[in-house]
Amino acid sequence: MDAIAKVISGEFGRIIAREKAGCSIELGELLVAEDKTRKMIFQVYDLVYGSQLSQQNLELASGLALEGPSGLQFFDQHLRNYNLVVLKNLVNIDEGGISISKELPKFFSDLRRIQDSDLSFLRKPQNPLFIGRVRSGSKMLSSDFFLNCKDVIRHHILIPATTGRGKSNLTKCMLWSIAMEDYAGALVLDPHDEYYGRNSLGLKDHPNKSKIFYYTPSNTPPGCFTLKINLKSLKPSHFQFLMWSDPQQEAISAYYRKYDEDWIEALILERPLEFEFRDETLNVVRRRIAGLLDLRVEGESEKRIVPAGVFDPNSGATTVKDIVEKIRAGGIVIIDTSSFSGDVELLIGSLLASELYSRYRHAKALGEPEGAVALIVLEEALRVLGKSVLERGPNIFSTIAREGRKFGVGLLAITQLPSLIPKEILANMNTKIILGLEMQAERQAIIESAAQDLSEDSRSIASLDVGEAIISSNFSKFAIPVKIPNFQEFAKEGIRDYTVKSKEFSELKD
Repeated sequence: MDAIAKVISGEFGRIIAREKAGCSIELGELLVAEDKTRKMIFQVYDLVYGSQLSQQNLELASGLALEGPSGLQFFDQHLRNYNLVVLKNLVNIDEGGISISKELPKFFSDLRRIQDSDLSFLRKPQNPLFIGRVRSGSKMLSSDFFLNCKDVIRHHILIPATTGRGKSNLTKCMLWSIAMEDYAGALVLDPHDEYYGRNSLGLKDHPNKSKIFYYTPSNTPPGCFTLKINLKSLKPSHFQFLMWSDPQQEAISAYYRKYDEDWIEALILERPLEFEFRDETLNVVRRRIAGLLDLRVEGESEKRIVPAGVFDPNSGATTVKDIVEKIRAGGIVIIDTSSFSGDVELLIGSLLASELYSRYRHAKALGEPEGAVALIVLEEALRVLGKSVLERGPNIFSTIAREGRKFGVGLLAITQLPSLIPKEILANMNTKIILGLEMQAERQAIIESAAQDLSEDSRSIASLDVGEAIISSNFSKFAIPVKIPNFQEFAKEGIRDYTVKSKEFSELKD
């Protein structure tokens, strides 16, 4: 391939090259310099003008062109005025494989555009998780980019992006990829009822649809589950996200100590305690919990609890256990929380995440065979991982962020404001799939916690278009620019491929 630029100066991490006239190199584009023994891959992170004329002469010439007679032209224009591209070193490729670049290219080296053949080192790993296709600037290549799903999930994933940059589309594509195999399961708290695809193409249409489980509180589609959770499944720790005074917290603990799994029923029905609490304290706790769980009390002489929502004193005794075991077996469980208030959604998420984490810890302690790694998808992650939330104390999600990798439980946290997540939590998110971030503070928070040095990539991150991403991961040699496919097209292609393979397999059997 022809050269489009030539290295002329700079220093390590800031290589300056002159662009060949008419080649239009883009921000974020990948360029290659090669000799007989190796290739060096660079990425463009800045573009500037260059000229053989002084600034004063340029100003004079532009003034003459604007104010004076038309037809003013430069002699040898392409030689005198040109573009300069500023590049950073990424990796070297030689017979020994791929390594982080630690040296300068030869002076006056030719640079060409990257080709798919230059990316042969991006092999499909064991337990593959498809993210997208490699992107050079705005041009998408044919090379698919995969990460090892089990490693990536264990060490958590963060998707930071402003509204409309394709966060949900990316998550759907990732879940579709996970559903192709049995090495990972997922708990998806779906506040917009968009992942299952009740009325459109979604995970329900996956060729491996036996792995998809959908729980919804109403209008349950055939083959899916009506969400009912037994009151006995709830523990005081599941209500940590609510603000309680010390006396209120003590009252809740007292009921749990005396009545164990029947503590909510005892609280709502005003059963006695061994210790006295102020009536005002108990009434506030009773009213808040009854309101959150959508419970009311009927009867005079013999009171009973009447449920009006998903929490029930009689039904749903095995719901939580069933969900946990489905995930452990590699299933993807989608919980439709679109009709719930924010607090109810957080309670359900807290309950399921706690029991899932507890099950995986218990399995490791007993030496049970390792099940599928578990991914918990958190939309609007600030509600449980934000600084203001964690200042009140840790919760199950912050615990998983810090300790989950030891037991095979990971988070996929989606947020628009990563700067409001504590640094120690961001540092534990070892794979960051960065979509467009327009605000400088948010870009800086991601740059400071990235697995690779992205200090020169602020402009590139700000300029990312819909579906474009930069992947910074502990499991990649360098930050990979990718293009995320449109989910509708990606799913249809997956269905077609599965149909063709199934037909070929049937013909072989016959």
